[in-house]
Amino acid sequence: MTTVIQASEATNDLEDAAVARKEPQASDRELVAKLVEQARADGLELVGENGLLGRLTKLVLESALEGEITDHLGYDKHERGGSQTGNARNGTRTKTVITDVGPVEISVPRDRDATFEPKIVAKRQRRLSGVDEMVISLAAKGLTTGEISAHLAEVYGAEVSKQTISTITDKVIEGMTEWQNRPLDPVYPVVFIDAIHVKIRDGQVANRPIYVALAVTVDGERDILGLWAGDGGEGAKFWLHVLTEIKNRGVADVLMVVCDGLKGLPQAIEQVWPQSVVQTCVVHLLRASFRYAARQHWDAIAKALRPVYTAPTEAAALERFMEFAEAWGSRYPAIVKLWEDAWAEFVPFLNFDAEIRRVICSTNAIESVNARIRRAVKARGHFPNEQAALKCIYMAIMSLDPTGKGRKRWVTRWKAALNAFAITFEGRLSPASR
Repeated sequence: MTTVIQASEATNDLEDAAVARKEPQASDRELVAKLVEQARADGLELVGENGLLGRLTKLVLESALEGEITDHLGYDKHERGGSQTGNARNGTRTKTVITDVGPVEISVPRDRDATFEPKIVAKRQRRLSGVDEMVISLAAKGLTTGEISAHLAEVYGAEVSKQTISTITDKVIEGMTEWQNRPLDPVYPVVFIDAIHVKIRDGQVANRPIYVALAVTVDGERDILGLWAGDGGEGAKFWLHVLTEIKNRGVADVLMVVCDGLKGLPQAIEQVWPQSVVQTCVVHLLRASFRYAARQHWDAIAKALRPVYTAPTEAAALERFMEFAEAWGSRYPAIVKLWEDAWAEFVPFLNFDAEIRRVICSTNAIESVNARIRRAVKARGHFPNEQAALKCIYMAIMSLDPTGKGRKRWVTRWKAALNAFAITFEGRLSPASR
């Protein structure tokens, strides 16, 4: 009984503090200290079942619900008004809601006509919005529904079923659809395109590509344009479909498209944006080269190829490549052919300033995003369908930069390159051209 009285007193103190909002912040700290001191004196824990925060949450919610039914009926509790309106209070019913501080049992007022529709805790609502946000955040970090359920039970003492957690995360699908179809900017300096593979069970478990397009805006910010689930192996034909959709969403021009060495992809890009410069990712070329070489030769091959992609000009790069071919061509002719086939899409960046070279010679910008996505999907093993896979990846993308510091780093990193783009591609980034 003592703890209930103390909790009520704590609520009164909170109301007094709300009235005196203009007082110095020191009084707020004194109030908090007083509440904690009262809780400790009565052996009341701060969190957990029957903790101080839980009791305060209960009192705040019940006070808000009482205010709502007063507004609904038009008269205060204990006043006579029901005879005039034909409706009146009709007791309460208890329900347990899951909150950020754990399960809280509250008394919800009722009216005689059953027309009262509470807003703060709606009918049939069992979770406050903060809990839903917490579940979505945990799912975005790669936790499975079972792990999230166990976490909520261990930390908050809340029993939330795996099905309920899945229902909560399904709420993001509507937002994902809207995001996937949103209008895009008229022009982007650079678009990085790549695909990651996830396991999807469609009759049987198989690797399926998820296509990702990441753009850098004219202000130097990162903009992930969308996600697309492919049917099978990564193919230029599907990329044509993806790029066409991006164009239909408003992207009239892309200065450079950085991609891997997929056969037919340069032609697909040219068909959508004829003026775009197609740049093959150097990192992809190196990885593909290593596939044809014995492990003990990887370091030597990497060292021999470095002068090729760091050459000051295309002519110098060709000389260095001929030296590489002479040294390694007899042992690994497939590597030489690989670079020869990709040469037209490999050399464009050699004609640009160092600022542009530094940011577009590889798909590292999108690889960092892919690494976060892989971390999120790794715990799943496989997905029941492609929508479940896209939902998981979308949540991971939306939680990429919770503090906003990553955005600032991107803008800082790209400023020098954007100045170089404005000069090299004169007129195509100007407001008039957009």
